[in-house]
Amino acid sequence: MRLGQDRPVPAESHDDLIAHLVRSSPLSAGEATRVVAEVLGYFAESAEAFVRRRHAELQRRGLTNDRIFEQVSAELAVRRVAPPALSIRQLRRIVYG
Repeated sequence: MRLGQDRPVPAESHDDLIAHLVRSSPLSAGEATRVVAEVLGYFAESAEAFVRRRHAELQRRGLTNDRIFEQVSAELAVRRVAPPALSIRQLRRIVYG
């Protein structure tokens, strides 16, 4: 299970995907299970958690808030399950309260 996200995601419930990865890649069953858990955890992340995480990552890279919020907005729009469009003001409120 992936912890540290909004909710744990059991990779074991995706045995068919894990078996496919083992057959089609050099991954062992344990490695494939961890990869599936990581991907499921990534996509289970809420929009708010994503915004906070990406803001911190981009800030560490030295980007300004104007550029960060522009990039985060663009990234949210192409997530697998995109949330409703958020304004720059809404993104700032998520990060700064």
